[in-house]
Amino acid sequence: MKAFDNNAAANDDDLVAREERGSSELIWDLVRHRIQPAQLPANHYRRPGLTQKLVGALRPGAILHLEAPSGYGKSGELRAALSALEPAPAGVSWISLGEQDNDPLRLYALLTVALTDEGDSRVSLQERRGEVFADALELLLTTISLEETTVLVLDGVDLVCSQPAQIVMKRLLRNQPDNLTLVLISQRSLPFETHSFELEGRFTRMTAETLELSREETTEFFRPALQKNLLTQVAVEHLYSLTEGWITPLALYQLELEEQGAGRVPLPEARSVVSFLRGLVQERLTPAQVRSLAIMAELEVMTDELFMAIADHQCDRNFLPSVAVAQGLPVRCIPNRGRWYRMVSLVREWLLMSAPPGREARATLASEWFYQRGQYGEALRYALICHDPERSTRIAAVGSEALLVGQDTASLLSLRQTLPIELIHNSPRLRVVFSWVHAFGGQFAEARTLLEGIPDASRQTLKGRLAASEVFLLSGEGYVERALAEAEAALGEPDLTPHGRLITLLVKSDALCALGRSAEAREVHREAAKLARQSGDAGAELLAVYTHSKIELSKGALKHAEHLLRTGLDAATSEPVRPPRVGESRLMLNLALVLWHQGRLAEANHLLVRFVRQAEKGRDLVLLVALALRTLSAKVKGRMEEAFSWIGQAERVMQAWHVDEVVYEPVLEALKISCWLAQGQIESATQAMARLKPYRKQNRVLELFPMMPGLLDTLEVRLALANGRIEEARTLLDGKAFSDSQDLPFGHRLHSGLLKALVQFDQGGGSKAFELVASVIEQAASEDYISPFLELKGEIKDMMVQVLAGMPASSFTDSLRQLYGVEASAGGARGAELPEPISDREFGVLELIAMGLSNQGIADKLHISLHTVKTHARRINAKLGVKSRTQAIVRARELGLL
Repeated sequence: MKAFDNNAAANDDDLVAREERGSSELIWDLVRHRIQPAQLPANHYRRPGLTQKLVGALRPGAILHLEAPSGYGKSGELRAALSALEPAPAGVSWISLGEQDNDPLRLYALLTVALTDEGDSRVSLQERRGEVFADALELLLTTISLEETTVLVLDGVDLVCSQPAQIVMKRLLRNQPDNLTLVLISQRSLPFETHSFELEGRFTRMTAETLELSREETTEFFRPALQKNLLTQVAVEHLYSLTEGWITPLALYQLELEEQGAGRVPLPEARSVVSFLRGLVQERLTPAQVRSLAIMAELEVMTDELFMAIADHQCDRNFLPSVAVAQGLPVRCIPNRGRWYRMVSLVREWLLMSAPPGREARATLASEWFYQRGQYGEALRYALICHDPERSTRIAAVGSEALLVGQDTASLLSLRQTLPIELIHNSPRLRVVFSWVHAFGGQFAEARTLLEGIPDASRQTLKGRLAASEVFLLSGEGYVERALAEAEAALGEPDLTPHGRLITLLVKSDALCALGRSAEAREVHREAAKLARQSGDAGAELLAVYTHSKIELSKGALKHAEHLLRTGLDAATSEPVRPPRVGESRLMLNLALVLWHQGRLAEANHLLVRFVRQAEKGRDLVLLVALALRTLSAKVKGRMEEAFSWIGQAERVMQAWHVDEVVYEPVLEALKISCWLAQGQIESATQAMARLKPYRKQNRVLELFPMMPGLLDTLEVRLALANGRIEEARTLLDGKAFSDSQDLPFGHRLHSGLLKALVQFDQGGGSKAFELVASVIEQAASEDYISPFLELKGEIKDMMVQVLAGMPASSFTDSLRQLYGVEASAGGARGAELPEPISDREFGVLELIAMGLSNQGIADKLHISLHTVKTHARRINAKLGVKSRTQAIVRARELGLL
């Protein structure tokens, strides 16, 4: 039989033309239905900060790319930003792309209708070459005239991945009209390069890190549930920790809360959340890929190589962690660790709820992988998961000192629980190792019990290690002077190991710093840093940087400390094949502390979120400092309920970790006093101060909180002032604790100056108080050291308002004015116009009055009579419209005369 010939006959031309015209018109009509306006949902949760950030990127001629996995509110937030644009764009066209749009004809048709609202009859429906449509689009873009700003949104642009369609897309970006704003939305990275547009300054990419809710936004999101007692602040913090600000699971859970009330279930078990996660994971992946993702969930951090080492034959071995990231799944790159990844906590917990069989065998493989690479902390962690005491003991024996420097307390304490108690008690070496472990975890009494049980026959051979252990214990317990003496003795022991010597030197440096002997601390630290570099252990080097930054913080050198910390964190990226260390998280914490002192609270909070996540996993005792910072941040913002919830969480964590009470109770009591003073609950603050008396008599300086003695001294003064006992406050401020000695920490000296000024101010010595405040501001300005002004805001506001009104403008004084709500003075050196000008002689007297001189002192200074001074003073008061010297100084500052 002859095959059917589909070619047209010679007389079919008109028929074909009519069919093509009919089909073409139908296609253009269908395309127009694909172009949608941008409408804001009625129940959209408004986020003004993010909206403004998006608005700033929606410039004519610019390209905005929103890249994040499903559920981060990309479309909703963009619609909110488009509705906030001023002036409003002339038109907004929203195209939701799909896989069918890989056909260049379809893509061209969509773009043509979106830009012109007309079809292009010149294009053949049979044509499928990308170059043809790219040329046609380029011609179209050069001929259309957009007199007003137009926005074109391409949603799902990562689905357009065919080569012909990409040719069209690239031509659109390259020939973008000046009045056209392009927005690209995708779950994955774009399938074409954009660096040239970035270099031109017209391409902005925003990712999940930008779109996710912050911790504060999460609290506000659940504010109605908090007010109805459906959730507590602790529960909200847990939700944030699980989701990391992933808004869709949070919104779904909020809806279930409203339906179920107090009968809520955990987030990973909530029906709507499970449905969302199932759609995100199981419906998009093959069964082999789902198994691969489930096995990735068993790893806290992962690389492609590590995954390949543990993946079984049922996995899709080509579905690597890097591939999961590229496909827009909730797997993230670890900051500064380009080859390491981690899974978003919510997805990880959900997958682990139904983990595939064989987890212990895979943990064994992971342990061996880390062990072969000398990463003993991670090797030990997975050895404990696979319940292999022999492997755990071998790792601990080989890498005991490296483990100690790494300070992975959680793994080491877990190891102790798996070992027979007789094995530890009968081994002097294990007693020493685990005494260090307990000391790192703040369990000093337990550590001492282990050391005291070592037989005398073994003490001589372990003399160096025991000496180093004693140094660390004394330092942790706050006995700084004794720790310093023991450190000298320990460093003289010939059998002290390199790691033991390093830790002893770092403790000695900390002790000297706590005693205000910064120069000596720096010398000791140089020796420690040299030893750390020689050891070749990056973790040791990070701890050396951490100690150095503490010295600079004590001196008040915030900018140098920030440089040190950022340099240390950058240096850590030189080992991209290694997972994060405890030392890195401690650098992040100290950087957050620097940012807190400079009033950069949002940046500090961002770092704290990352630090807390790591510190909780490793049972790092420094978590207490982070929770204290969170308490103070909440207090500064007036969120007192949240502040007390952080104090409660800190107490629960410390008790769960069996930390000695002496380590954390003084810290928590001090935080409570600070919060109660802010609330005006003077009686509660007084009782808390009384509870601290036994601790203060011991003269301890805790290694984690070397500022504690000074902090308690300032709180005692503040409490006296709050109770109206001004003379008691003055007596305290005249004591040694508030001397002008340079040995005192810089921050304590700033607090001291402000409190001394406040006493003067309360006793009517305004001019002297203003001088003291001006001096404190001058000292703090060079380092942007604003935290004392934040902490004391409630007490010193009246005084600061008067001082700042007449101070010259600078970046630091402008920050203080913003903090205290003070308008900058518009006056110049000799001020605003007065009805009767102040004469030169009167101005000279006014300057001396402002310096705090008495009338007789002014007379002696200017060599005039006391009567003349009083006459000048009366005339100054009359011209300024005031009745007293203090009022004259304030008014003169307001007018810019001083």
